[in-house]
Amino acid sequence: MPLSQRAYDVLEATLSLCPVCMTTVQAKIVEQGGRIFLRKHCPVHGPQEELLEADAGYFRRRNDFSRPGSAGLTQTPVGRGCPWDCGLCPSHEQHTCIGLIEITQACDRRCPTCYASSLPEGAHLPRARIQEMIDFYIDSECGQAEILQLSGGEPTQHPEVLEIIRYARSRNLAYVMLNTNGHRLVQDESFVRELAGFVGGFEVYLQFDALEDASGEPLRGPGVSAWKRAALEALARHQVPVTLVMSVQAGVNDHALGDLVGFAMGFQNVRGVNFQPVARFGRLPAAEGPRDRATLTGILQGLEAQTQGQIRLSDFVPLPCHVDRVAVNYLYRDRGGWTPLTRGVDFRKYLPFIRNTFNFKAEEFLQEAAGSPACCGLADLLTFLPRTFLHRAQPERVQYINENLFRLSVVSFLDAFTFDLKAMQKECVHVITPDLRKIPFSAYNLHHRSAHG
Repeated sequence: MPLSQRAYDVLEATLSLCPVCMTTVQAKIVEQGGRIFLRKHCPVHGPQEELLEADAGYFRRRNDFSRPGSAGLTQTPVGRGCPWDCGLCPSHEQHTCIGLIEITQACDRRCPTCYASSLPEGAHLPRARIQEMIDFYIDSECGQAEILQLSGGEPTQHPEVLEIIRYARSRNLAYVMLNTNGHRLVQDESFVRELAGFVGGFEVYLQFDALEDASGEPLRGPGVSAWKRAALEALARHQVPVTLVMSVQAGVNDHALGDLVGFAMGFQNVRGVNFQPVARFGRLPAAEGPRDRATLTGILQGLEAQTQGQIRLSDFVPLPCHVDRVAVNYLYRDRGGWTPLTRGVDFRKYLPFIRNTFNFKAEEFLQEAAGSPACCGLADLLTFLPRTFLHRAQPERVQYINENLFRLSVVSFLDAFTFDLKAMQKECVHVITPDLRKIPFSAYNLHHRSAHG
């Protein structure tokens, strides 16, 4: 096609991967018809196109919120280039916001979407090795490690999971999360009671993809909805903080985004919902075209439509440490309803007070911003809070925030179809491996898992 007839606008050049042969290829990010596509050409397998984002306007604005990355220690040299040199190698542009340790490869389910392809007979990591990995994570962040996620497989299958959590809570970590499918929480309420003893810098990251079996079964297998609800109710009885995690697959459960948010808001112990567009690695078949992929902005569009505008795409802010793949929105409890904190607020003026982290502490942000003459617009946010908020003791501020703020986030990982070098090098969710390396989650599942699984 002659250049003058091309009906798209080239926004960026990047490097990507051919999903057939995994060769690094030249690519460009283009806007066409209000959407964003990744176009690339493999010398062997020809031209390829993949949907990156459903909303071009959000994609164009995202860099207004970008901040320079924070440095972390590296473990490997630059050799073949990204994503082969992990990790972390000096080419990586962001420290570890979330360190993830797969404490076991065993799982009591065989989910069709499992990234780890876990099986019931999977092996457990020894507790001593896990403790070394936790210590390595803290040391690699110069003693300032933030969030640790204990995952798997299904981490509650590890016979020493409580001792592992206890050790993690004893170390200098800001937050510990237990990623779980929730099955054990239904079968063993004494275990839930034990988890309640960790409250304070601890929460359960509960897999929760649908409210009904018809939408959940393609992702997690038969008969999931009843015990997912039972797991959440058990956690609620013991007041264990929870984030619900919804893997979103186009045409399967993307019609139920608003329903899940409304459901989650009915639980006092649920702190928020995290949406994750399904990425094509692990057990999920690789064949997929650009028409049936869930994207970050597609989820935001869905939330707006399904909540009749109570939640809007424009309410979400790209997370400054990774604007390409993470969006966040906080809602405030107001007269029995919920109001987005960002609505009508230009959040760009608050960027100096937002750190490169997933561990966003609203009370610390408000305290720091209030003390700065540069933040003259803080009144935008303080109108939501009691007049005495900034003068209360920290535990009281934390309790108020926990009870009255609700977090919505979208975290979108990269597979071979959507691989974008710039986005890859800012990814800040890193797998901590048994040989004491940190590998970005997307790169780990694309290339490195087989060496450690």
